[in-house]
Amino acid sequence: MSQVRAAKVGELMKHEVSQMILNELKDPRIGFVTVTKVSLTGDLREAKIYVSLMGTDEEKKASLEGLNHSLGFMRTELSKRIRLRYMPKISLCLDQSMDYSANIQALLNKVASGVE
Repeated sequence: MSQVRAAKVGELMKHEVSQMILNELKDPRIGFVTVTKVSLTGDLREAKIYVSLMGTDEEKKASLEGLNHSLGFMRTELSKRIRLRYMPKISLCLDQSMDYSANIQALLNKVASGVE
């Protein structure tokens, strides 16, 4: 498969999953979630959905459990919205790049305040 096609399908899946989380998932455990990226294999058989979670550690854990619980619903809805011969098996991955960048920014601020 073409990497360009995998990227296009990934962007479409990212948009649709974001809309599902925002409008259709009614699980009270799910808090503030942002879909940051969707990574597809070249043959479009597996997809990793990277999500960024906000809140305390307990809230993040509960949100991730709620999202994992709704994976079947998300895959079914994706198969209705995206016309593919085979709907990829989806899995969730926690994207911690926002936490990492916040930590780096705090360190830079600490260094900058020490210099002045």
